[in-house]
Amino acid sequence: KAAGVNFPDALIIEDKYQFKPERPFAPGGEIAGVIESVGAGVANVKVGQRVIGSLGWGGMAEKVKAQAARVLPIPDAMPFDEASAFILTYGTSYYGLKDRGVLKAGETLLILGAAGGVGVAAIELGKAMGARVVAAVSTEDKAAFAKAAGADDAVIYPASGMSKQQSKDLAEAFKKACGGGADVVYDAVGGDYCEPALRAMKWNGRYLVIGFPAGIPTPPLNLTLLKSSSIVGVFWGASVAREPDLHKGNVRDLFKLYAEGKVKPRISARYPLREGGKAIRALMDRTATGKLVVTME
Repeated sequence: KAAGVNFPDALIIEDKYQFKPERPFAPGGEIAGVIESVGAGVANVKVGQRVIGSLGWGGMAEKVKAQAARVLPIPDAMPFDEASAFILTYGTSYYGLKDRGVLKAGETLLILGAAGGVGVAAIELGKAMGARVVAAVSTEDKAAFAKAAGADDAVIYPASGMSKQQSKDLAEAFKKACGGGADVVYDAVGGDYCEPALRAMKWNGRYLVIGFPAGIPTPPLNLTLLKSSSIVGVFWGASVAREPDLHKGNVRDLFKLYAEGKVKPRISARYPLREGGKAIRALMDRTATGKLVVTME
């Protein structure tokens, strides 16, 4: 019925992601739809059931084949477009904040790329977990969007490369907005923004590596020594396969938060299947806010 659009879709197309499917292929790593048939021995879902699925690729199609272990029923009250925009962004952010960053109530969370899909999910989840949330974005409009999603404060960073002085100034702006420093940094941007965020961390801070649309950073690692901080990778897709029980528990938590109204995908645009390429281009151009969805009807 629908497929969420995510930055890995663009990276896979450009052969810059962790896996490279044989071509031709359809992008689309997260879907929502109705089960048409099941294989022998499948017990977790049944024909006619409304589900979400995580695929890696292939989701921008009228029909898909998915591994049963990566398909989960969705609540009756969740529409397909929201469901297709839910599992990857909220799954990534919850796994990152809860399991990798061990975010605690009362801590300060700094989110780079806070107006994007995973960034907005991190805002909502950070607030639900009791943290103070500072959004870092590239425009005033994105700052307003992030605050509307629940961020307590916002910092605007340069949209392109920075000089050394600009980098130092940004680090100070991050520190000030975070009340002296961030306990957890959620970096969904990378590039030149990594170092100032790393400099803005508190003692024993945790730096979560989510993605690199601005490029793979090469931060001075002496900063981690000076702050006794940790740089932690967050590869949600692999964790789903390696830690299925953890994933199922996290999804239960997320559905509960959805039912309570604490999280809700903020879909900014919907595209018909024939315009799926336009949706991916909007993401690559970094002009989108929230989530983009491709619909099959």
